[in-house]
Amino acid sequence: MLLAEDDRAIRHALERALTLEGYEVTAVADGVEALAQAHTNPPDVLVLDVMMPGIDGLQVCRVLRAEGDRTPILMLTALVETADRIAGLDAGADDYVVKPFDVEEVFARLRALLRRTSPAPVAAPGPPEGPVREAAQAGSRQLEAAGLRMDLQARRAWRGRRELELTRTEFELLELLVRNAGIVLDHSTIYDRIWGYDFGPGSKNLAVYVGYLRRKLDEPGAPQLIHTVRGVGYVLRED
Repeated sequence: MLLAEDDRAIRHALERALTLEGYEVTAVADGVEALAQAHTNPPDVLVLDVMMPGIDGLQVCRVLRAEGDRTPILMLTALVETADRIAGLDAGADDYVVKPFDVEEVFARLRALLRRTSPAPVAAPGPPEGPVREAAQAGSRQLEAAGLRMDLQARRAWRGRRELELTRTEFELLELLVRNAGIVLDHSTIYDRIWGYDFGPGSKNLAVYVGYLRRKLDEPGAPQLIHTVRGVGYVLRED
């Protein structure tokens, strides 16, 4: 694991906590060192502070993604506005934690990121059910619903003919919605399936990801696909 945090006290405390949790941690103080370490010794996961001198966490994230590096990235940020969180997701981050944070939340989010990046066997597709069609095509797995198509093996998605540029978490959230097209998924179910942890009613994490995914899905003149069911959760359907 690579940890980049310019605040010495936070860096040392988090490094100790992660080490005790069983992680092998390389800790650096700025974005320049983070990029150098990522290039020299590619980590399994990165924990990046947003606000660092010189090259900040967002820039580190953009550089790695531009190079095709898909290593999962957890951002640490003191910025709490939705626009700031979206900027991190737009840079290619997979998840974020807002300071001050509970170290157990950091552990939970890291476990979820690493669990999603672990190789898993590909099950043989079953018969079509409901509005979702799943089929094996040229050695890949395809999902289709509400005008969306997903190639699960290649991790690519399209709305009509337009390919969607999705982060890892966005892709998995969309897959969950497509697999359950027409079914209302409650917040707890989505948190459990995507993050492996329910962060409670006060968390804005899911709303941020849904909002960002909508921005990538929505098209002028086309029906909205992700609908909010107030007090319950979200559903994918083409009205």
